[in-house]
Amino acid sequence: MDYTTFEDFAISEEIVTALKALRYFKPTEVQQQVIPMALQNKDIIVESQTGSGKTVSFGVPLCESVEWEENRPQALILVPTRELALQVKEDITNIGRLKRIKATAVFGKTSFDTQKSELRQKSHIVVGTPGRVLDHLQKGTLKVDKLRHLVLDEADEMLNMGFIDQVEAVIDFLPKERQTLLFSATMPDEVVRLASFYMKKDRVSVKMESDETSKPKIMQSFIRVQAEGKEKVLLDLLTVENPDSCIIFCNTQEAVNRLYTFLSKNGLPIDKMHGGMVQDDRTAVMDDFRKGKLRYLVATDVAARGIDVDNVTHVVNYDVPEEKESFIHRTGRTGRAGKTGIALTFVTPKEERGWKEVQEFAQLDIAEIQQPSARLVQRQKPAFERKLQERLVVKRARNRELNKDITKVYFNGGKKKKLRAVDFVGTLTNIPNVDADDIGIITIQENVTYIEILNGKGPYVISEMQNRTVKGKALKVHKARK
Repeated sequence: MDYTTFEDFAISEEIVTALKALRYFKPTEVQQQVIPMALQNKDIIVESQTGSGKTVSFGVPLCESVEWEENRPQALILVPTRELALQVKEDITNIGRLKRIKATAVFGKTSFDTQKSELRQKSHIVVGTPGRVLDHLQKGTLKVDKLRHLVLDEADEMLNMGFIDQVEAVIDFLPKERQTLLFSATMPDEVVRLASFYMKKDRVSVKMESDETSKPKIMQSFIRVQAEGKEKVLLDLLTVENPDSCIIFCNTQEAVNRLYTFLSKNGLPIDKMHGGMVQDDRTAVMDDFRKGKLRYLVATDVAARGIDVDNVTHVVNYDVPEEKESFIHRTGRTGRAGKTGIALTFVTPKEERGWKEVQEFAQLDIAEIQQPSARLVQRQKPAFERKLQERLVVKRARNRELNKDITKVYFNGGKKKKLRAVDFVGTLTNIPNVDADDIGIITIQENVTYIEILNGKGPYVISEMQNRTVKGKALKVHKARK
């Protein structure tokens, strides 16, 4: 059967409506192959390059199969990085928002107790990094007796980052009767072993061949440079290329900090991101870059995997990646969704051997280019400086259309006042013309509660709640601040 629209998958109207609002109109090739089999509860191994739409491939079947009434997690998604955990959680929340599906993200270097509190509440789908998920399983704060689906996303990167033992330890906690979906851009032997050991014997393999129609349109080139003066060459190259949106990858935090200082002193609208930063700062930087508030981002490989930013025109490998697989994932940040991108790699004499290994692994036609001449740089400088002075246009968020009829409402009472979701639902559905379908995700914390009100009824609910109580308690109620 041809799957030319998401309606062809015979999925819930709520999910189709959400996908349209998110501007997903036509399934990608990997989505056409994976979604029907995933809906049939098959175990699937998917080898597909970055940017092919893998998150929707597993997000749609998971959101379709989740039963809203069940409070305990029904699906677990393992990912290699905190950034990817947050992004996948947001994607799942958006896809399942009209079905009121609650996704929870758990990862390290953030409060365990906060996550423990969130896991005590209704959580349909949990997204997390292997170490922190294992921590919750060992301490009994993540219940998996109702779990029916496991997704291993970016499996090759979890292997590269040394997570394989933790992944296997996590799987040992899970029910044997479950669906397992494994997604990977490359398929090393250890990932194949993992699949053969932990997936059903009748599992299905999907390999997306990188033919001319499916592979990303990325113009690849490299430039030989000396370690001394490398920063100046980069600035010259950026002046000539004059990108609209650019990620510059370094191998170390120190290199990121040094390059960020140099480029910001030269007036570039830039920020940095690496694993040594606190999570809130990393999240804020990524949000700014995704929204277009920054034109340049200098980062380690924490920004290389699975991070989806619209219209990144250029990727620069300031350092040849130490892991050859990282080259594919770094350059895969550009040339997404059918657009053409440019990837440039700097190669110093010390990196020649590593670069040769990367080229053999990538099997791509990568042209060598020369450093830009002083005359060319001077000729391009006025246009470059003009763009630096331009006001940056903030990008339209993908979920803006989906969220326009949703109001997040704040109540100044939570667990300490012994309030439960059922108490809020009972109160809200007593308001004339408000029923359970108008109530979205409910998040109850120690002292506050947040409830998403759907169908444009938020202002009306806020107004009505000024003179009503919840379980006999008068609460302050207003639109939640960002």
